[in-house]
Amino acid sequence: MGINNYNSIYTGITLENPVVNKLEAGSTAVFVKQAPYKLDDDAEINQDAAAVIAIGEHAVVLVIADGMGGAPCGDVAARLAIESLVTSLKNTSDDGLRDAILNGIELANKAILKLENGAATTLAIVEISHNWMRSYHIGDSGVIVTGQRGRLKLQTTAHSPTGYAVEAGFIDEAEALAHTQRNIVSNVVGSQDLRIEIGPALKLAPYDTVIVASDGLFDNMLTEEIVQQVRCGELAQAASSLVKLCAERMQGHVPDIVSGHPDDLSFIIFRPHT
Repeated sequence: MGINNYNSIYTGITLENPVVNKLEAGSTAVFVKQAPYKLDDDAEINQDAAAVIAIGEHAVVLVIADGMGGAPCGDVAARLAIESLVTSLKNTSDDGLRDAILNGIELANKAILKLENGAATTLAIVEISHNWMRSYHIGDSGVIVTGQRGRLKLQTTAHSPTGYAVEAGFIDEAEALAHTQRNIVSNVVGSQDLRIEIGPALKLAPYDTVIVASDGLFDNMLTEEIVQQVRCGELAQAASSLVKLCAERMQGHVPDIVSGHPDDLSFIIFRPHT
């Protein structure tokens, strides 16, 4: 079966507006943009990357890679992660997604380590087949699934000191976003100690929404806010709302409970067809 004729790959580029597409498996809205402080500097490119990879008629793989800003060639690491997954998925079927994704992550890790320059990337992936989904993630890019009424059905835990502290109940989400160790990540692609966290299989209801995103989203919006923006309404409008609120906070225009953290921003929103 393998990858079909629709693939949406975004590496090293910036979008001005979300891109919405309808696939056999559902609808997606994709957005990638470099941080506001990079916009006037051509030497600084977007180190986030995204991909929507359709498999056959009923499956799709959503990928977000966030190249590490504190390490060299973050954009290269993110691109290698996307390319490795596309290569691994090229000849798979919808019942072989798990193995192909895991193999793709291993390929990416080897390719990035081969650079021998300290490059690394976080990675968040969702496979969806016949309205069943499963998440895979490394680092602080993550996945959220919400129902139409706002019930949180899945949220991944960031592989970071603050992510684990929130999960354990030591600090709340708002405190984590203001924490001095907010930018520390404890698990990356491009490491000999790579660890892949695999989520449970989850059946998507007709009006569920899946969000796969880099920390550019999660560092500028609380989970409850994200859910409220995307749980219902048109997909394009939901994506635009996330972009607008993140931009306002990154540029310090909206004093709020969440202080803005300028960063590259990338996300994919998915809804199954009803």
